[in-house]
Amino acid sequence: MAQLSERLQRLAPSATLAMSQKSNEMKAQGLDVINLSVGEPDFNTPNHIKEAAKKAIDENYSRYSPVPGYPDLRKAIVEKLNNENGLDYSESEVVVSNGAKQSVCNTVLALVNPGDEVIIPAPYWVSYPQMVKLAGGTPVIVNAGFEQNFKMTAAQLEKAITPKTRMLILCSPSNPTGSVYTKDELQTLADVIKNHEGMFVLADEIYEHINYVGRHESIAQFEGMKERSVIVNGVSKAYAMTGWRIGFIAAPEWVAKGCNKLQGQYTSGPCSISQKAAVAAYTRSQECVEQMRLAFERRRDLIVKLAKDIPGLEVNVPQGAFYLFPKCSSFFGKSDGVHTIDNSTDFAMYLLEEAHVATVGGDAFGDPYCFRMSYATSDDNIKEAMRRIKEALSKLK
Repeated sequence: MAQLSERLQRLAPSATLAMSQKSNEMKAQGLDVINLSVGEPDFNTPNHIKEAAKKAIDENYSRYSPVPGYPDLRKAIVEKLNNENGLDYSESEVVVSNGAKQSVCNTVLALVNPGDEVIIPAPYWVSYPQMVKLAGGTPVIVNAGFEQNFKMTAAQLEKAITPKTRMLILCSPSNPTGSVYTKDELQTLADVIKNHEGMFVLADEIYEHINYVGRHESIAQFEGMKERSVIVNGVSKAYAMTGWRIGFIAAPEWVAKGCNKLQGQYTSGPCSISQKAAVAAYTRSQECVEQMRLAFERRRDLIVKLAKDIPGLEVNVPQGAFYLFPKCSSFFGKSDGVHTIDNSTDFAMYLLEEAHVATVGGDAFGDPYCFRMSYATSDDNIKEAMRRIKEALSKLK
């Protein structure tokens, strides 16, 4: 009997993409579904970025690009890291990839050996544990739940470390929770990491600019941490460029060379036109980034207010990204006579079928008590979605 490789059989499909696909199928049947399941800005890519891409087409940037990205893009990223983050990298320490997702996966595959342990605070982005499994590593999940604002403590990190620990994956601002680690919190985590030789941190900073509490802080800023850190970032969230597929790592040169070697064998360099668009994103006016951030902040305030008005939901206030991750466990065991809610996946499916609102159950993110809603959509969609959710949940007894 034909079978897929064991490597693939170890992986779970992406729950966020599965939920989005199901909502799209319902839309195709003529149902009015509001999709809050996908982490994607609803804004169009700013015009000056699109114009740079058109210019690149006219100038015939249509051939293979260098594996780690065009030199002018890597230079722009180096300057961005210096100007915005106070971090001093060289172009040889930057590798541009087909989206930050590939950047994360490249890093894991480059650093993790079979049997190595990778610490992942939960809730986590759905793909982190799967990428670790792909590399033959073991995900070590550390629960950082609602009560601690979804942030892992230094004590929790220390307790999770063993002689097999190779890496910590840290996402701030966080998907799925919107939590943001403060400078002091990052310092305490850095102090733990520095005490353990051969341990690295993969710092996923893709939501850097969608931050409602001030300046973004990177764990790479602390003494001794730059050589232990791999920063992952990209243009998708800050510049509304999800489909352009441009992400990058900034890392010690030996790690960058490893990722370059890996990428050279299985995708080569990223899209030439997208890279030229990304140069414009990083080097031109950042006003568009701030305008979108302000819109997301307004929507954050709106969805938090409406969610807090729904009996049975426990709601924290996210400090970044564009997700709300409310606690829904008070509904477990309840029924409307047709559906019974046993877990957060049931809860999300109930909202899709009864309220025609697509969300994602927290099980997929390592927190079975919560569910994720993306508020990267219009104010009207948010208001209508929350009205429907409130009505549907009132039927559960």
